[in-house]
Amino acid sequence: MGGHDASHHWAAAQPVDVTIVHGFKSRYLDAEIPNESVAAYVAEHPGRLIGFAGIDPAEPNEAREDIARATAELVLSGLAVAPAAQDFHPSDTHAMVVYADAAKLKLPILFHSGVHVSAATKLEYANPVLIDEVARDLPDLKIIIAHVGGPWTAATITMLAKHRNVFAEISWLLDNPWEAYQALLSAYQLGVTEKLLFGSGFPHASASYCIEELYGISHLVHGTNLPIIPREHLRGIVERDALSMLGITRPAAAPVDQATSTRQ
Repeated sequence: MGGHDASHHWAAAQPVDVTIVHGFKSRYLDAEIPNESVAAYVAEHPGRLIGFAGIDPAEPNEAREDIARATAELVLSGLAVAPAAQDFHPSDTHAMVVYADAAKLKLPILFHSGVHVSAATKLEYANPVLIDEVARDLPDLKIIIAHVGGPWTAATITMLAKHRNVFAEISWLLDNPWEAYQALLSAYQLGVTEKLLFGSGFPHASASYCIEELYGISHLVHGTNLPIIPREHLRGIVERDALSMLGITRPAAAPVDQATSTRQ
C-alpha cells in the first residue's frame, strides 16, 4: 500500500475505532495487493487496524502457503477471497480444503460476492447462494459476505438467517438508498440485523459518509405507510463489537463502546 493511499485511508478511518484492511490476489486478473504491504500498514497503527490476507483458492497449494505465512509471520487475523475475480466456484473441492485450513485456525473469511466492476469477473461465481455449501460443510467457519451480496441482497439475508456463522458487511449497499432500505428492512423483519457489520469499502466511500447515510435511511419512507427500521437496529450495525463476533482478539488500544468498522 503506497504512502499516499495509506494516508488517505488513515484519515478516512478516524470515525471508527478499529478498521479491517485486506489484501487481494488473483492469478486470473493478474492483480495483487500484497499481504506484506497490508501487514506493514497494520503494524504502523497497532490497536487501530486489523489485517486480512488476500489469498487465491484457485491456486490451492499457494493459498495454503499464504495462510501459513499470514498467521506465522505477518500476524494477519483473517482471509479475503473473491471467487468471481479469481475464476473459481466458491465450493470448489480444492477451495474447500483451503477453507478447512482457515476453520482450524479460526480465521474468518471475507467473500467478495455481489458487486464487481471489472468486465472480466465471472458473475456466475458471485452469487452468495453458492456459499451455502461452504457454510453447511464448515459450520464453525466464520464467513462474511461483502456488500450484503448485492445485487443478491435477499439471498444474503436468507443466508444470515440460515447459518449461525454467516455475516454480511454493508459497504457499497448505501449507494442505492432504496435497495439499502429493502435489504435492511428484510434483515430487521427476519431478526438478523445483529449479523450485519459496518463497512465503508474505502476508497469507494468514507466511514463518516456511510454512517450518515445509514442513519438517514428511514427518511426514504417518511410520510408513507411503509415500515421504518428502528434507529436502535441501525445504531447496532455501527456500534456493535464486530471483532468479538468474528472471533478476532480486539487490540488493546481499541475502546469497547464505540463504532467498529468491519471493512474500510
